[in-house]
Amino acid sequence: MSAKTITVVATFQARPGQEAELKKVLTGLVTPTRQEAGCLNYDLHAAPDEPAKFLFHENWTSQAHLDAHLQSPHLKALLPRVEELCVAFPEIKIWEKIA
Repeated sequence: MSAKTITVVATFQARPGQEAELKKVLTGLVTPTRQEAGCLNYDLHAAPDEPAKFLFHENWTSQAHLDAHLQSPHLKALLPRVEELCVAFPEIKIWEKIA
């Protein structure tokens, strides 16, 4: 990976009773996202001790590729459901590899 690689860490907290549905929706993003141009990895994690918490760890070859991902139909389909499925909007942190 080059120094320009963009890393994204996004954490989701499911509403009580919505854990299985959120997991299903997030899992559905994996395959289409991994096929997008510039996607180096798109990995979904679950907290073993907190079944309502999920985390995406993503790496993109450029900001432009990440921006394209944010406009993808499968990601846009999630946005209207965030309030229903999550206690708050996901925490999304963007990191740039420096070494």
